[in-house]
Amino acid sequence: QVQLVESGGGLVQPGGSLRLSCAVSGFTVENYDIGWFRQAPGKEREGISCIEYSDNSTYYEDSVRGRFVMSKDIAKNTVDLQMHSLKPEDTAVYYCAAWYGTSWYRMRRTFEYMYRGQGTQVTVSS
Repeated sequence: QVQLVESGGGLVQPGGSLRLSCAVSGFTVENYDIGWFRQAPGKEREGISCIEYSDNSTYYEDSVRGRFVMSKDIAKNTVDLQMHSLKPEDTAVYYCAAWYGTSWYRMRRTFEYMYRGQGTQVTVSS
């Protein structure tokens, strides 16, 4: 059974850091592209970053580039998102998703992933 389970969300002050983790079961993260997406109340869903299975290339949207870093742990079958310099506008439900055969350029706009987790809430507030 395929499962993606996010953890690590919470309340953090502006400028703070959080590390989200996506624990995968049912397939290996070596064989799928994994992305992080977020959705804030009243806003459109947003694809923010991806790590490709083929060569572990990472991609980041302008809104998070330089502040967020994705990493993959093959032994644990997890994909993490380290978030630094958090801003109130980063407040959202964050979820991970998996797919193959579709570029990040397309996926970040169409959300045609094969599997996704339930998400974890990140709130940035003083």
